[in-house]
Amino acid sequence: MQITRLNGKTAVITGGATGIGLAAAKRFIEEGAFVFIFGRRQDALNAALAKLGPNARAVKGSVSDLADLDRLYAEVKAERGSLDIVVANAGTGSQLPLGKITVEHCDEILDTNVKGTIFTVQKALPLMGRGGSIILTGSSAGATGAPAFSLYAASKAAVRNLARTWAEDLKGTGIRVNVLSPGSTATELAKEALGVEGMKAFAALNPLQRMADPAEIGAVAAFLASQDSSFMTASEIAVDGGLAQI
Repeated sequence: MQITRLNGKTAVITGGATGIGLAAAKRFIEEGAFVFIFGRRQDALNAALAKLGPNARAVKGSVSDLADLDRLYAEVKAERGSLDIVVANAGTGSQLPLGKITVEHCDEILDTNVKGTIFTVQKALPLMGRGGSIILTGSSAGATGAPAFSLYAASKAAVRNLARTWAEDLKGTGIRVNVLSPGSTATELAKEALGVEGMKAFAALNPLQRMADPAEIGAVAAFLASQDSSFMTASEIAVDGGLAQI
């Protein structure tokens, strides 16, 4: 039996052309939603559209460019009129240890992971109404420490706190905001970057002894997008195989 929890809903997913974003887009469409994916690479967007089918649109741009976000939401308004779900998923991360952190490193990570998240959500609000769901992609790194990942971890801790604060700011609107925090996930990018041995090393870090399939993260995103999670706001769901929970 097909699940149709998101029938008639309109969603925006940033970083939606690959990995977790694409998995969420696939699941949303399976459950009846119309999805706009937003990303920086036209080739990746085109490939994603070929997989997603007629209930998806792609908009090229960066979450750190406010004009690009304005164009995204103008297209959503023109085609759909309103917006039900925002998944602020675009993110970046690279390693530099304390003592070697540069201004450029700070700008690269914070512009996308923090500023980009803030304006992705803020610019969506005029199109959203009661019953809307905002999902911020956090990370197990926001609750743990790892060598040379201070900026990435700090940015994801900031994302967690944005949901707490925004739940207060959104009182009375009927719009919910929650955080979905994955652990290591076997995306194509992860496979390419880590290789077989690296994948095994990351899998060994959590009690389930494996990396997540992106579809497992997409399934939880669909739950948070739907009315099945209607009494949840300011919450964080960890989908990390127990990594940050023990």
